[in-house]
Amino acid sequence: MTEMTKLRRALISVSDKTGLIELARALDARGVELISTGGTAKAMRDADLAVRDVSDITGFPEMMDGRVKTLHPAVHGGLLALRDNDAHVSAMTAHGIPQIDLLVVNLYPFEKTIAEGADYDTCIENIDIGGPAMIRAAAKNHAFVNVVVDVADYESLIEDMDQHDGATCPKFRRKLAQTAYARTAAYDAAVSNWMAEATGQTAPRRRAIAGQLAQTLRYGENPHQGAAFYLDGSGRAGVATAEQVQGKELSYNNINDTDAAFELVSEFLPKDGPACAIIKHANPCGVARGATLKEAYTRAFDCDRTSAFGGIVALNFKLDLETAQEISSIFTEVVIAPGADQDAKDLFALKKNMRLLVTPGLANPATPALSYRQVSGGFLVQDKDNGHLDMSDLKVVTKRAPDDREMSDMLFAWRVAKHVKSNAIVYVRDGATVGVGAGQMSRVDSCRIAARKAEDMAEALKLPGPLTQGSVVASDAFFPFPDGLLTAAEAGATAVIQPGGSMRDDEVIAAADEAGLAMVFTGMRHFRH
Repeated sequence: MTEMTKLRRALISVSDKTGLIELARALDARGVELISTGGTAKAMRDADLAVRDVSDITGFPEMMDGRVKTLHPAVHGGLLALRDNDAHVSAMTAHGIPQIDLLVVNLYPFEKTIAEGADYDTCIENIDIGGPAMIRAAAKNHAFVNVVVDVADYESLIEDMDQHDGATCPKFRRKLAQTAYARTAAYDAAVSNWMAEATGQTAPRRRAIAGQLAQTLRYGENPHQGAAFYLDGSGRAGVATAEQVQGKELSYNNINDTDAAFELVSEFLPKDGPACAIIKHANPCGVARGATLKEAYTRAFDCDRTSAFGGIVALNFKLDLETAQEISSIFTEVVIAPGADQDAKDLFALKKNMRLLVTPGLANPATPALSYRQVSGGFLVQDKDNGHLDMSDLKVVTKRAPDDREMSDMLFAWRVAKHVKSNAIVYVRDGATVGVGAGQMSRVDSCRIAARKAEDMAEALKLPGPLTQGSVVASDAFFPFPDGLLTAAEAGATAVIQPGGSMRDDEVIAAADEAGLAMVFTGMRHFRH
């Protein structure tokens, strides 16, 4: 790649003016001529910088409400011309096209506009045309032209210029070009995905995915796997938007499990009272509500104390000192909550390995979103599981109807089962899980495992019997045979919530009646693979 001569001329046009004046002054001090447009030019002139208008180069004023200002041969010729090609240089000379050595552009804030819920016409007006065209031109010609699209690269640009006597090295320009193409790709992805939604296309012919690097991770699920964490720009409350108050850097598994924990606890709004979810390997090992946050945590912890060791704790209320003291009594990888008292932060600061994340709020489980999963040669896309039930959605199918306590616990169990890997079985008693069976190949095995965990905890807590006695049970999908349901009844469950829809529903209902169980159908399943 050709070594570049010193930067003589820069075209700067930015909507986000963060760091603009500092960059412009640094370039001006190094003898770089500044060319600009509209508000960017005004901002630099207000800072007493000499700026040349793009219209001086093109011979045309900005027109059509600023839609047309840089789409001109005098601009694109200055960006695309090969400096070592005599024909290109002659064309530049013949047509008075100035050589542009540096392009600094960030685009109209389209992503921010759609995130704010703007109307269709406003969103359309915030689609940048000239910016992406210039970025792609400059990036293509990175043998000679520097293209900067991120404020984060301003400082490194000046540093590279200083290291190379006012020029930049080929390696640096290649890196800038890659960043530039990734930015325009992400921008186009945001536009195309928004338009698909705006026009009611649930499966557009082409689907683009983009992200912004948040963190390079030490490794992935295992040490031999490389990994990184990217943001999708949605701004959804959770691990992606949380502030890490303290603790070691999050790992791939930490991020995955913390997301699972926070999405689950966000099912319980503050109006539902304090709630806690404890996650291990992306599955809940304890979920509970309580009169206080501390009580919610201890009740969740008592579901499966063994699995909770080294787990992830998610809370739906601001972390207080009493709860923090209880959590810190065992090794916990991550705690995530919508805020934390200073006393709680000070206590956790004594445990340097414990990571504390605070979020701007809870994730709204009803907010529409897409879920992606890679398969060999492609990826699957589906709507996020936002399925939610109210009491009125339930259909009693047994002779005995559930009482109010059973009904309340069944709705609680159903919310939890939505976040348990299939086949999922969740026993709940008095607003707390007392047994969770996850990810088994048969539903009856999940029933048995969950019941066995409850027996183990009863022994550890020196209880007269497992808390599954008098519990309710939720199944994420229908019982294909009565065996799973009867296993739950043997464990002490008195009521069952399940989708229904099996060819053998009549057999399952008859078995429930014979066992004296109350059972309701939801008509909705929650497979989670």
